[in-house]
Amino acid sequence: MRGRAKPPVAPLPQRDGVDPVRVRLPADPEGRWATVGDHLLDRFAGAIGAERVRALLADGRFVAVEGPVLGDEPYRAGLYLWFHRDFAPEEPVPFPVGVVYRDAHLVVADKPHFLATMPRGRHITETAVARLRRGLDLPQLQPAHRLDRMTAGLVLFVVRPEERGAYQTLFRDRLVRKEYEAVAPYDPGLDLPRTVRSRIVKERGVLAAREEPGEPNSESRIELLEHRGGLGRYRLLPATGRTHQLRVHMNSLGLPLVNDPVYPVTEPDAAPGDFSRPLQLLAQVLEFTDPVTGEPRRFESGLRLSAWPDQ
Repeated sequence: MRGRAKPPVAPLPQRDGVDPVRVRLPADPEGRWATVGDHLLDRFAGAIGAERVRALLADGRFVAVEGPVLGDEPYRAGLYLWFHRDFAPEEPVPFPVGVVYRDAHLVVADKPHFLATMPRGRHITETAVARLRRGLDLPQLQPAHRLDRMTAGLVLFVVRPEERGAYQTLFRDRLVRKEYEAVAPYDPGLDLPRTVRSRIVKERGVLAAREEPGEPNSESRIELLEHRGGLGRYRLLPATGRTHQLRVHMNSLGLPLVNDPVYPVTEPDAAPGDFSRPLQLLAQVLEFTDPVTGEPRRFESGLRLSAWPDQ
């Protein structure tokens, strides 16, 4: 069976390290859209407003391979269009993205707290991938996996688009050893180390994940490294990668991470520009066999958790 043809190369360059949005016009057996503009109004008026869609069309902001599309062209199912969304002002995250390692295949970055890995929701230009594309002049750079915005530490990025799948497969098939460090309360009555297994469910649009009865789909090993002043420093070794897994498992042990705004209780959103309470969770080590070069790889973060100074 023949697959769908590969989309053509975008005729628009990146803007601020962010790719243009790609749109493919769907089949229209009922003949609902006489023109391309009719479809774009139906598709985007609810999100950005009909007047804004008309303005984008009038300004030639929707672009096909052949050039700008003004909207009165006859509808063509399968046509690819690209456009740049309007970026709302974003609060700059005042911490740098460190580069731990770079070669022709990989960039391993030290992502700070509060910075999203990739564009999502209201975080578009203030993301690790957009910053690295701009700063390293690598417009095709792509993340091989995602690190939560509130978590700091190592993220692996792929330089060559054709190699991204190989590195993503490592994470999908659990062939990457990931080691995290965390600061949380110390409980002298809790027997550690231990392995926690549970079923974690994360619903779209709901901030917190939850545990529920059923077949476990998550596994984390929890080790206590040291303790002082009512706090412990922990090594966390996830065998799976469910959303918020380590935070959920630590909370289930009665050890919610310091400065966690979601577990055990979801707190109101902090004021924009408040970077004073970083979640005390750090992706410290990534270790794997490189699927492209065959080399053993081990990377370690240079960041430290602020709640445990002078390690």
